[in-house]
Amino acid sequence: SLQYLDENFWQLFHRYRIFVIFDEIHHCAGSNIDNANAWGEQIILNIQDKAKYTLALTGTPWRSDAAPIVLSNYMHPSNKISCDYVYGLSEAIQDDVCRIPQIIAVDNNNISVVDDDETKTFTSFKCLLSQSIIPYQEIIENEKVIKYVISSAQKKLSAIRVKNSDAAGLIVASSVDYAKQISTLMKACFNEDAVVVTYRENEPTNIIQQFRHAQTKWIISVGMISEGTNIPRLQVCCHLTNIKTEMHFRQILGRILRMTGSKNQEAVMYMPAEPKLLEYAYRVKQDVPFEADIVKFEKMSANVEEDVDAEISCSVIFGKASNVSSKAKLKLSGFDTVIDNNAFEETSDIVDEHFLTSSYEKVVNIFGRFQQESIALGLSELR
Repeated sequence: SLQYLDENFWQLFHRYRIFVIFDEIHHCAGSNIDNANAWGEQIILNIQDKAKYTLALTGTPWRSDAAPIVLSNYMHPSNKISCDYVYGLSEAIQDDVCRIPQIIAVDNNNISVVDDDETKTFTSFKCLLSQSIIPYQEIIENEKVIKYVISSAQKKLSAIRVKNSDAAGLIVASSVDYAKQISTLMKACFNEDAVVVTYRENEPTNIIQQFRHAQTKWIISVGMISEGTNIPRLQVCCHLTNIKTEMHFRQILGRILRMTGSKNQEAVMYMPAEPKLLEYAYRVKQDVPFEADIVKFEKMSANVEEDVDAEISCSVIFGKASNVSSKAKLKLSGFDTVIDNNAFEETSDIVDEHFLTSSYEKVVNIFGRFQQESIALGLSELR
């Protein structure tokens, strides 16, 4: 670590012409000592004005905390980073280095929230979240939402594997318990044994490497598969985490973009239609996101063959734990083309025991049809 290099090492910069190369420079923050983090401080003190040349590399040239990146120049008055050289997604697609991404936003048109004797209805996740009565985490942990997102992704992955037999999918979860619950559901609904890798594992790197060279379809991750993780056979991913920064969004999407020699080169991300995530999706073509940018891409409605039946009845309870325990149960009528109901019913006791069995104060009912929108990124013309 830079913090523990002694004075003898730093004397090299006074005695020789040193060329320093940094990778993932966005981790090092600071334009001066006062606003620098630990890594950025050492670069400012010992390298910035002392190295003959520096080369700083990053795939995400911005920080979620909006702090300046060390060694970087910024334009005024926009405060947008000024890069000396940019090789972005557009160039990578043209050079057949990256796949063309497709982002599918999943929404629902009939959501109700029951709080004591009061019931409120909403026609989209955006409307629901705008009222600040239910946190986003309750949406991504809703059993119906999970089943729809994963079932759609499962169908897409199965289609890709017709040509690419080793193609795989990634589900990014928000917590270890949540990841295990998703794994249980996938076994119950799809008879899929998903690999779970989290920061709690003894050797998570070995788990990832084994998955990279295996034939297993799915891996569920909590904080382990982001920047620097190379699993080229990943082609489908599900954004089911409550981390909603643009950097994290792009890092997840980047896991499925690496080109391979396989026949099918589709790359598809599924996510709830959460407003910030939609903004990030529209800016995927841009190399350096800027919060004030205008959304310029069109949304194209996609026909969904496996709509959830409008008559489905489902009550999932949300909020803080109370003394009364309530189990969430889902009746699937009209969803059988996506999920094998027989397989689910045979293992329903397992799902009831482990999945969404906590107690809450508010009740969220999702009755309406799930809708998918394919985000037109305007990238296909690059090939």
